[in-house]
Amino acid sequence: MPDHILLGGGYEAAVSERGGALRALRHAGRDLITSWPEGGPVPYYSGTVLAPWPNRVVGGTYVFGGERHRLPVNEPDRGHALHGLVSDSSWDVAEVLSVEDDHGHVRQTRVIEPVEGYPFRIALEVRHAVSADGLATTLTAQNIGDSPAPYGCGPHPWLLAGADVTGYELELPAAGVLLTDASLAPTELVDVTATPYDFRTPRVIGDTAIDHAFTAVTAGRVRVRGPEGGVEITWDPAVMPWVQVCTGTGLGHRGLAVEPMTCPPDAFNSGTDLIVLQPGDKHEATWTIAATSPTQD
Repeated sequence: MPDHILLGGGYEAAVSERGGALRALRHAGRDLITSWPEGGPVPYYSGTVLAPWPNRVVGGTYVFGGERHRLPVNEPDRGHALHGLVSDSSWDVAEVLSVEDDHGHVRQTRVIEPVEGYPFRIALEVRHAVSADGLATTLTAQNIGDSPAPYGCGPHPWLLAGADVTGYELELPAAGVLLTDASLAPTELVDVTATPYDFRTPRVIGDTAIDHAFTAVTAGRVRVRGPEGGVEITWDPAVMPWVQVCTGTGLGHRGLAVEPMTCPPDAFNSGTDLIVLQPGDKHEATWTIAATSPTQD
């Protein structure tokens, strides 16, 4: 699938029709996210859109509207349904505009048709736009079916600030962290103060292995700094009150995954911050990735 190249404000973005993904993003020639070859494959969901749920549905099963649903398990080593239904699908291009060195956008659409475990019909639209403020992505979902539907969403960029994530300085203004068991199923929400995961004051990640969801977000921003500069992702925490952060420890993958989310892992079962789209209802979420300097306040 060919890329759509957007230029503006010193940024260059490559948007793929695969997964509605932001495949690459550069500022002044510097990579801000981990990219992948134009023809794929997509490593570790890099840059893709996660819907109609982010993260995991534990065991691939949930109850909604009094009915038990069983989703296909695509994380077989842990037994979960991971990252929704559209991260590896083809999206249709509805509009492309690129004004060189100024701004540009691409708008793509995808309809989730009723499938095993998710018998609902959701129309999605994702718009990626570059400007001097960075790369802004807006995901809009509408329930075009005839029954209420559970819904959640988020992006999956891996932010880059150098080759070795252990040397990144991380700023993560979140007071709560969701602990997990060995299968990464959530177990307990705790205050970050008594854990290794308190990055409210920026500090180097070092050997801390992170693959956790955070909440009680005091500012919708996660920032990393490294030898190649800084990069941040910003969003409205009233819309996306959770953020998953993953160092990729043991994966051999570059960057730090930072995934703002409308709901926590396994929200289809817990109901925590789960969005229920009534027929005709719409939901919209926006996030922006931008370059920062290593010393920016």
